[in-house]
Amino acid sequence: MVNGKVTFNVKLAYGIGQAGEGMFGTGLSFFLLFYYSQILGLSPGLAASAIGLAVIVDAFSDIFAGSLSDHWQSKLGRRHPFMYASFLPLSACFFLLFFPLVTTEWALFVWLAVFTNLARTMMSLYHVPHIALGAEITEDIEDRTALVAYRQFFGNIGALFALILFFLVFSPFFRSENAEGRFVPEAYVPWALCVAAAMAITIFWSAWGTRGVIPFLLKVKPQPKVSIVTIFYRLFSDFKDVTKSRNFRFLFTGVLVVYVMVGVTGTLDIYMFTYFWELDENIIIPVLVAYAVGNALGTFASVRLFSRFGKKACLIFGGLCWAFFQTLPVVLRLLEWFPDNGDALLMPLLVALKVIQGFSTAQANVGYGSMMADVCDEHEYQTGRRQEGAFFAAVAFSAKATSGFGAVIAGWALEFIDWPVGPEIRTAADVAPQTLLDMGIFYGPIIAGLGFISVLFYTGYKLTPERHAEILVELAVTRKHATDKIKH
Repeated sequence: MVNGKVTFNVKLAYGIGQAGEGMFGTGLSFFLLFYYSQILGLSPGLAASAIGLAVIVDAFSDIFAGSLSDHWQSKLGRRHPFMYASFLPLSACFFLLFFPLVTTEWALFVWLAVFTNLARTMMSLYHVPHIALGAEITEDIEDRTALVAYRQFFGNIGALFALILFFLVFSPFFRSENAEGRFVPEAYVPWALCVAAAMAITIFWSAWGTRGVIPFLLKVKPQPKVSIVTIFYRLFSDFKDVTKSRNFRFLFTGVLVVYVMVGVTGTLDIYMFTYFWELDENIIIPVLVAYAVGNALGTFASVRLFSRFGKKACLIFGGLCWAFFQTLPVVLRLLEWFPDNGDALLMPLLVALKVIQGFSTAQANVGYGSMMADVCDEHEYQTGRRQEGAFFAAVAFSAKATSGFGAVIAGWALEFIDWPVGPEIRTAADVAPQTLLDMGIFYGPIIAGLGFISVLFYTGYKLTPERHAEILVELAVTRKHATDKIKH
């Protein structure tokens, strides 16, 4: 910190921590269901059920991590101990997800359920304190938005790294005359090992690189030692407190809806690329990179856009654009107004649409994180308690719902349309035309239609920039009085 402003090195280290989460999210949302159903032969319904169990555990682990870190006392502050403690177990669990030591269907189900739960719990212990730290580091609106932008940018970099590593390194290496690398089980193990190592490095870097802000963070009053029963009571009491905030409820619910829909499409992307659009592995990467590039550009444009149009307007705009551009190419294909598979125009059009979608969606992502930090300030003003951990436990839950609930819905949708499984299902010719049509309708119009619902919730968010500025002034006065009392 220099003159109350967050330095570039702190922003960089804080943002890099999201790269590990981006890799983790890509592994679980983009690859996991495909790997267990199409490569290992587990039915999509069983795979979805195993992942669904982890979502239930997530609901508790996120709240637990938030409440525990809110009340933690140590020389390393409230958040850093959990960031340090989680990076190695998290990386190990991620690797073991793609290195099952069992082969039978029910054994694979148990393995998937156990290690998805463990991996997600470890991610909770890192992710919730990490994003809560961002709200604690500064109250300056521009710095706070910049921290979220850095986090969002490196999250995209991490996700892109995991995708490029697979499709440009390991998939081509294991490719044979009979099958592309994405259908070869051996391609996933070294990829998962490399991603796990990269996750550990970036998460540790984030914790170590932000240690300098610890002396400047708000201190909480020392708490007496309590029993485990009291801890769980306090846990649910904290969550009950934050849900009393009207602005929190509307913001959280709206984003949860769209995040789940993004999770569904993220899980089905590899199915759509492989069977609906019939994209070669060399073409998949430009389409995926296009979204990440658009998202990165949108992330750094968000600070100026927010100052001109406001966070709420940008959040609504981003949500609407995501839904529109999600359904547009699929609907046009179903109407036979889009280039055929193999046409030279197909890839450029998909790339252009993904760039626009990524740019627009960034406004919603950054706006959500920054607005939730504002809600934390409002909550402190109303209650006198600083509970970023509890609030951002909800943020973490909604973010992980992307790969959690999304994968559950996607898996059961595939089960419902009777999707064929196994590594021998390699092209659109191996899938019934009606099944492909059903997947396209579900992936496009149905999912995007649900995304529009989120906008109705955003309109219920009433914390204006003017009111937030007033709250910050009043909080500064309150804190000064509290400090003066301690001195005297």
